[in-house]
Amino acid sequence: MPAHRADPAEPDAVSPDTSFSKEPTSRRRFLGYLLAAPTLVAAAELGGGTGFGAPAANAAETGAGVPPSPQLADSYDLTDALVHAARPTANLITITLDENGHAHFELHRTEVGQGINTTVAMLIAEEMDLPLDHVHVTLADARPELMTNQLTGGSSSVSSIYYPVRTAAAIAKGKLLEAASLVLGEQANFLSSKLGVITSRAGRSVSYGDLATKAASDSTKQVEANLKAESDFAIVGKPTRRIDALDAVTGRKQFTTDLDVPGAKPTMVCRPPTINGTPQSVTNAEQVRRMPGITDVVTISSGVAVRGETYGQCIDAVNALDVKWSPGPVDGESDATVEQKLKDATPPAVIPPTPATKTLERQFTFAFVNGSALGVNAAIADVKPDSAEIWSTLKIPIAAQQNIAQALGMATNQVTVHVVSGGGSFGRALFHDAALEAAEISQKIGKPVRLMWHRADDCRQGRVHPMSVGTIRASFNGDVVSFEQHLASVRTDFSHGLGDAVSSTVARELPGVSYTVSEAIFALTTPSLYNFGITKTLLTETHQSPENNRPRGGFNTGSTRNVYSPDVVTTRELFVDELAEKMGMDPYDFRRKYVKNESLLKVLDKAAEVGGYGKSTPGGVGHGIALHHEYKQTMACFVELDCRPETVNRKVRDGVTGPRVTRGVLVTIPGHIVINPLGLEAMMQGGFIDGFAQALTASVHLNNGRIAEASWDNFFYCRQWNLPFEFTPVVLPAEESEIPAGAGEMGVAPSFAATACAYRAATGKTPTHFPINHNDPLPFEPYPHEPPLPPSPTNGLDYAY
Repeated sequence: MPAHRADPAEPDAVSPDTSFSKEPTSRRRFLGYLLAAPTLVAAAELGGGTGFGAPAANAAETGAGVPPSPQLADSYDLTDALVHAARPTANLITITLDENGHAHFELHRTEVGQGINTTVAMLIAEEMDLPLDHVHVTLADARPELMTNQLTGGSSSVSSIYYPVRTAAAIAKGKLLEAASLVLGEQANFLSSKLGVITSRAGRSVSYGDLATKAASDSTKQVEANLKAESDFAIVGKPTRRIDALDAVTGRKQFTTDLDVPGAKPTMVCRPPTINGTPQSVTNAEQVRRMPGITDVVTISSGVAVRGETYGQCIDAVNALDVKWSPGPVDGESDATVEQKLKDATPPAVIPPTPATKTLERQFTFAFVNGSALGVNAAIADVKPDSAEIWSTLKIPIAAQQNIAQALGMATNQVTVHVVSGGGSFGRALFHDAALEAAEISQKIGKPVRLMWHRADDCRQGRVHPMSVGTIRASFNGDVVSFEQHLASVRTDFSHGLGDAVSSTVARELPGVSYTVSEAIFALTTPSLYNFGITKTLLTETHQSPENNRPRGGFNTGSTRNVYSPDVVTTRELFVDELAEKMGMDPYDFRRKYVKNESLLKVLDKAAEVGGYGKSTPGGVGHGIALHHEYKQTMACFVELDCRPETVNRKVRDGVTGPRVTRGVLVTIPGHIVINPLGLEAMMQGGFIDGFAQALTASVHLNNGRIAEASWDNFFYCRQWNLPFEFTPVVLPAEESEIPAGAGEMGVAPSFAATACAYRAATGKTPTHFPINHNDPLPFEPYPHEPPLPPSPTNGLDYAY
């Protein structure tokens, strides 16, 4: 359904009320549009300025310590930047009502298991007084006119679309009431609506379906919308199971490789043994082409593609190929060489110590971490001479469309990009490498392809969270008087478009502030939480040669949930524990003394209370606690970690064990309102698991440009035998905030940090390398890099119970 914007010069156009205080918001008016269409179609109008006033002031200071130097994230953070980036085109969304009384919405964000489809359906059902199962949310194709408003990242989706979606729904509801007024012969303000039916005081009623055509408009015009008071919400704020849960658990939910696209046959790529190597020649292409089921073999920019009748045949063909490879750009790099370069890039102290103070300095190393999601990296492409059609899980589909069009030599409007739900992302779906490869293969062979990356492909040639070295220094006497934190990191790739959205918005909203993309995201996500006096945080990135800035150059990095925060927060919170010890205080009491606002104090106290921080534990069992603020959420995490020999050395088949988190608590004060408490709790649990997995076991090993891990079997993310016996999510009353908080990544950093602090408490040793088992001997025999794919397993029944 096309969307329209009215001419801003129209005489009846008025400026929307842009006050975003919590209670006035519940009844404030918004502008939107009623679109010309056969049935009712309504759109939101929220463009033309940010609509935000000054951020709410922090809670009262605790009074201890020296207030820190002001930081950007204290008043303007990544959520603000991404919400503001979406605002200019926020009106270009529509809700359509059909003649059955069902609402339809094409979501301009990507569902990757975080539950955003359910959240949006709840908002529409709430504002329109519809049953939840009468709201149908699908994913929108790439829409270039949305610009930076079709971007799923930074846990910003709910924050960005909360008011636009509600506005469009409220306009639709208002027009239904107007139409019902004519049918029922009673003023609209005396009518009531419930579950898709409008009823008069006399008891006469009419359904939404019967009104869909009557409420339609024959022209596009600007209208006002009165949003429902949040105090009247009956759906929003109630625990709600995901609308796609049944399809997901019964196998009916369709992902990319499930789609029935005529002629699209299984396709895979033979990839180089080292990161981003390139093919020079293939000696046996014709022999492989004659293998059973194989239809095509073609060299592409990233390797050699094979297309066949089944994926099993493709795997056999990939492993049979004899390819001569050119070296990759990081063939000489290993964990040790990268770590040394990061340490060499770490600058000396910026804040000089004074003679009257003592100084504490520490350094921590964080290994590369696999950025793959459980859902396979895949794409379908059907490229014809004058058009192309792509299907894939894409969190920035507009960038994918533009880059694919350029690679194919087509105009952007010749390329249609369909967004497909994904089974997780972890930042992986910000990149569109599978879609770009599929398009290249389809164009070269002239046939539709169904490309799937093997697990080994994604482990070894996919995205990784960058290795980093965190260095931290503080000067103290009776108080902490200076605090300096530096992160030296392998460059994070923001070429997917999110970085451009952030940097352009910061430049527009904060004139005079100059940052690179990486510096902007770092500054927007790493606020100081303590009254530690003169405070300085700094980012340095390595491996940034001109070649490394090319799409196929250097390391393939990505945000992999939380970007810089896990490393920054873990470095800071471990250091706080050590600083507390040096100053003769318990870590919990030390934090209580120095946290810079009441919200931090509330979550800290609640985490300690629920977790039982400080209660007696057996030798080898420790408690850790950590703080974090991001995505409009103030968080504290408590972890109990068992490091006793009988736990660390427990055996499981084909797995690693080590220290075990036995209890966890994650406490948050979210911003504004919680739309789906059940969804928030699920994301709190997922983030918590991700965080402690990265602290204890989850990493990949680099040696001479090759990553050892080639499957989930030997990438030791958290397994069932590592899960805590108890996990308690606690959601405290929401803060006064203009917009709802994001939750997709919020638990990772505090969980990582609290686990590290618990390890220090349990062992008496401060861990300096993460995960803590990274430098142990490999607990698996690496699969060969040539041939590139491990053989398919044949012993599945041996593992059945």
